[in-house]
Amino acid sequence: MASTEGLVPITRAFLSSYYDKHPFTPLSPHVSLLSSQLRTMATDLLTNHPPTTHPETTLINEANTQPPHKIDENMWKNREHIEETIFLLEGSNWPEGLKQQSATDNVEFSIVLGKLQDKLRHTLKSLESFQIKNADHVFNTVMTYLPQDFRGTLLRQQRERSERNKQAEVDALVNSGGSIRDRYALLWKQQMDRRRQLAQLGSATGVYKTLVKYLVGVPEVLLDFTRQINDDDGPMEEQRHRYGPPLYSLTSMILSVRFFLSLSWARYGSKKLKREQLAVLEQAVDVYTMEFERFISFISGVFANSPFFIPADVAGAMEVRKNDDYKEISVPAGKTFEVILSVDSVNSYIAWDFSLVQGKINMDIGFSLEFANPTGEKILMLPYRRYESDQGNFCTLMAGSYKLIWDNTHSTFFRKVLRYKVDCIPPVAEPAQD
Repeated sequence: MASTEGLVPITRAFLSSYYDKHPFTPLSPHVSLLSSQLRTMATDLLTNHPPTTHPETTLINEANTQPPHKIDENMWKNREHIEETIFLLEGSNWPEGLKQQSATDNVEFSIVLGKLQDKLRHTLKSLESFQIKNADHVFNTVMTYLPQDFRGTLLRQQRERSERNKQAEVDALVNSGGSIRDRYALLWKQQMDRRRQLAQLGSATGVYKTLVKYLVGVPEVLLDFTRQINDDDGPMEEQRHRYGPPLYSLTSMILSVRFFLSLSWARYGSKKLKREQLAVLEQAVDVYTMEFERFISFISGVFANSPFFIPADVAGAMEVRKNDDYKEISVPAGKTFEVILSVDSVNSYIAWDFSLVQGKINMDIGFSLEFANPTGEKILMLPYRRYESDQGNFCTLMAGSYKLIWDNTHSTFFRKVLRYKVDCIPPVAEPAQD
């Protein structure tokens, strides 16, 4: 059993610092561009042929709604939309008009649609593998901190039994003719059940009531972790804040692919799919599969290396740091960052304190201070110099506008995460003498 002495569950402040070292390279601009093109094509189809079925209305409503907030719910949504799109791409589900096209057109369309199916199937397998590995990682890490006796065995058996029952539920739904949408609604419900069970381990309730008398010796920090980890405002909210936006864009993109394809198939008799539309569809699937697989590969590494527990003193320092009025900004390679202060009184003090959030490589950043007089002329007050960190102040000789400049133009590849605090302190009035 791994020791938890002196440890506390991860905090949002700690995850913020950890994620600073793991920035996600922005998505290709083609993601938003192609998503927009697909939406425009879908809107054109709806203009002359409004929705006529309940499933189509449901799909339109979903396409006009923001993606879910939770990371794992987005993962399930991507799986659902990928499977629905693969279903539409299968030859047996093509519209009759497409099946009856001339041999030349049919062969061309068949080759392209077949390639799209293959790419989406590969991405689906990657996503399924990611979800399985991530679930196992969480469970196995929890088990590491449990006493290595019959209690661990009981929990493993309970989990295996629970997963068998969940799979039996899914199989029964499929065998009774449940749709892909129905299946994923059930899969998400089961995922929420897993969350509740993890929380129940922390409070020894629900399915773990029978184990409550055996939990003596289980570290309290582990029970705290399982209770708190999935709170809406808990540590995982930082994860959603950092990595949610690119994932939301990808969720919207695969939904746009499915949305257009579904509308196109339903209206194929009156409006056939054009070659240029097929080209947009092909490019969209290419970009989506490449970017989505890049995202889950990146996030796998981030999740696998993120600790569950940290020393109490580290957590305390992080909380202090979070509330100490410092700000953080990422300064891209080749760019500068500026803060402008307006000084009303001579003999005011401009004070600064800054440092770089260092990764494995120690880095520095240029810093200088300049004054702009009323005519716009710039006067250098503090010459350019490179620092890893600095704390200082400057007594102003003139009222006006002062600019603090952090310069990363000397860097070709590396952005710098700057943590800084600046202030303008007015002159202190001497007390009147008697």
